[in-house]
Amino acid sequence: MRIEDIPEENRPRERFQRLGANALSDAELLAIILQKGTIGENVIDMSNRLLSEYGIENLSNLSLKELQKINGIGPAKAMQIKALFEFNKRHNLAKKMGIPIKSAKDVFEYAVQRLPNSDKEQFMILHLDSKNRIIKDEIISIGILNASIVHPREIFKSAIKESANAIILTHNHPSGDPTPSEDDLEITRMIFQTGEIIGINVLDHVIIGDTHYSFKEEGGI
Repeated sequence: MRIEDIPEENRPRERFQRLGANALSDAELLAIILQKGTIGENVIDMSNRLLSEYGIENLSNLSLKELQKINGIGPAKAMQIKALFEFNKRHNLAKKMGIPIKSAKDVFEYAVQRLPNSDKEQFMILHLDSKNRIIKDEIISIGILNASIVHPREIFKSAIKESANAIILTHNHPSGDPTPSEDDLEITRMIFQTGEIIGINVLDHVIIGDTHYSFKEEGGI
């Protein structure tokens, strides 16, 4: 069935205008974003198929190349889908920017939004103000972490520039296991010691996996 064959009052855009976004199903919202279907499949049926096969969470985790392997999804639609979920991530992060970081759980909830699913470790610094609110985050390193790559100079340069009162270290373990490695321990000790010398408080180092590991809460520092 073509979208033109659906009664006008039942089309996603018309329902959106009449009832608002809250009244639409997930498939209808996705159909509005994708705009067009393909020959033989209208955009509503396509959206229903995508959500039925993958679900919202799995769909958001697919790479650009993986999306383009799906029947009916070319580069333009793949980018629309990736842009949708990225914008949602940034919206969620923006809401957290003014909220004080009080625990490793708060760091975990922020970092899982910021650090994409990846087969590489990514090391990020959270710069905090005097009320422990995030001023800025910065990814310092991508790849295997060791003390020669993650240097205190790179970490504290930005903290000084941003006039950060304190910082929190965080990085992901692609394996899902947040247990710290020997390199993680070495890097953490080195950065904490440097922070003490230059007068910038390093509050914690939180490793992100399926769960999280906090050096502060686990007594690892």
